[in-house]
Amino acid sequence: MANAKKLTMDELLAGNAELGKKIAVGDTVTGVVTAVKKHEILIDLGVQGTGLVSRREASFGRNLKPGEEVTASVIDSEMPDGMVLLSLRKAVKDKGWDEIQAKFDNAEIVEVQPFDANRGGLLVEYEGIRGFLPVSQLSAEHYPRVGSADKDEILQRLNSLVGKMIRVRILDANKKENKLIFSEKEAIKDGLAERFAELSVGDVVKGIVTGVVDFGVFINVEGIEGLIHISEISWERVNNPADYVKVGESIEAKIIAIDKERLSLSMKQLVEDPWLSEIEGLRKGSKVEGTVTRITPFGAFVQISPAVEALVHVSELGEGSDVDPEKVFTLNERKKFKVLDIDKEGRKISLSIA
Repeated sequence: MANAKKLTMDELLAGNAELGKKIAVGDTVTGVVTAVKKHEILIDLGVQGTGLVSRREASFGRNLKPGEEVTASVIDSEMPDGMVLLSLRKAVKDKGWDEIQAKFDNAEIVEVQPFDANRGGLLVEYEGIRGFLPVSQLSAEHYPRVGSADKDEILQRLNSLVGKMIRVRILDANKKENKLIFSEKEAIKDGLAERFAELSVGDVVKGIVTGVVDFGVFINVEGIEGLIHISEISWERVNNPADYVKVGESIEAKIIAIDKERLSLSMKQLVEDPWLSEIEGLRKGSKVEGTVTRITPFGAFVQISPAVEALVHVSELGEGSDVDPEKVFTLNERKKFKVLDIDKEGRKISLSIA
């Protein structure tokens, strides 16, 4: 006892004051973590006793370590075992926001694990704070590219990401508004910039189909999103892109344009244009036979071979501007026509009625 520290009168008075102060439900107390167990956390509150964080709240303190000072709220000040029941939610949230702000300021990449999904994106929790990863901030690999009407499929694809670890950057962190937004795009943009620099127009790339929509096909090319417009799928007329590719399929395509976020690709340019070979025998003034495939106010389109469609303009149907092509042609009828002009550069052929 000779080495025991002698307390000053002020310290004795302060201690007695603390002893005389009764803890009440709702109070905020500060203590030192003494043990972090799987289902409980013990906190030394000094002269006010020992605080217990229960099984239900233990997950909020999973990053705490013995010896660390924490602030907690009192839930029950008079438990049967003499302990004080505490809540760490507020303390952990405050600590979590501090961690989040630091990572946001430093643009650090972190990992999140979605626990739920809705059509707008993924719900996540990070450092005890709930946040959101919007659909628009997902990478090309995870973005649910489907038709706008396929809302159930969008949700189905987002649900497939629940429970998976995703590397993200914090896009927005606002403690006051309790707003926390993440972005997978931001986390991969540095690597994408390097990949973009390695690509050139004319390159042939391989990718995985991530979405098939009315206007074309989306593919993931090593993290870079590519679009094959419907006009670049095949040399023949394409009515439904889904007839040519399926989601998950691996395909090759040629780069025809590069912008900051996306590649414009072509499937048809990997094969020879059959139009050029099928018009070899055609000459101005020659007679051909074809099938009327479309009738419009300005004329009729005629299929004269599998890859060659030509136009009979309304001006070739008779005198005046009030000729109605629907009174001259019947859909799917076969007729003989005369070749008026062949524009190889524009891939256009003009016909008149023979």
